[in-house]
Amino acid sequence: MRGNQSWVTEFILVGFQLSADVEFLLFWVFFMFYVFSLLANGVIFGLICLDPRLHTPMYFFLSHLAVLDIAYASNHVPKMLANLVNQEKTISFVSCVIQVFLYLALAATECLILVVMSYDRYVAICHPLHYMVIMSWRVCTAMASMSWACGFTLAIVHATLLQRLPFCGPQEVNHLFCEILSVLKLACADTSVNQVVILAASFLVLVGPLFFMLISYTRILWAILKIQSREGRRKAFATCSSHLCVVGLFFGIAMLVYMVPDSKQREEQEKMLSLFHSLFNPMLNPLIYSLRNVQVKEAFYRALQRKGAV
Repeated sequence: MRGNQSWVTEFILVGFQLSADVEFLLFWVFFMFYVFSLLANGVIFGLICLDPRLHTPMYFFLSHLAVLDIAYASNHVPKMLANLVNQEKTISFVSCVIQVFLYLALAATECLILVVMSYDRYVAICHPLHYMVIMSWRVCTAMASMSWACGFTLAIVHATLLQRLPFCGPQEVNHLFCEILSVLKLACADTSVNQVVILAASFLVLVGPLFFMLISYTRILWAILKIQSREGRRKAFATCSSHLCVVGLFFGIAMLVYMVPDSKQREEQEKMLSLFHSLFNPMLNPLIYSLRNVQVKEAFYRALQRKGAV
């Protein structure tokens, strides 16, 4: 960056501050989790693309979720892994801003995609006869595109405001990666505007969507309870349970990190929450959808059978 914008050219990512042996062990554990996350989400995305039976609105949005999880983890987990075996643990100012931008863009987009998925379940259960009309491919594509556009637009605002701040030291970011709240603490100027924008964005992509999903699932639950058949109720619950698990994990952790007042005692807890959010959550999402979804498992078996027949 230019000298009048920042006096700091690089930051030091503090991380967990553990012994070299423990960090080396964590490197291999996190590396395996990361590789598994890439493979699992890649398999989900591949199955949805290749199996015609999964060419439905629900799996269309699930494919977007898989892409987001791959990109989300790949944005900062490789750098975190490198820092576990590298004593320098530095990141340039430009790379840090890019990391902040992609982190916020992908996280906001995932929030909005999860909202769209809840609306899809609402239409499927509460308006089944009009499902294919309401959730046409044109509508699905428009909702997915709007989710990506809104997520990246919000991230541009955050990154622009961050990039304009002067940083004259200290250089140590007390986090595993360039998380925006941790970076803002190092600014040599008033960050109140940044804080207000972060709070407003949290309401826009966390509180608002969560409120919308609560309304959707309240109406879904009411519709399910009206189903006379026990088997029908079981199938209806099964179509929503996977999504509810993902929503609970994603929104719960995000709200703890960005909407609970900050304190020195919470810094280490926030590191653990962010680690779960960026490493374990992308790994759990495909497990939740594959283990609890009969259609995904059947598509996987069909793919294996086709491969065995070749």
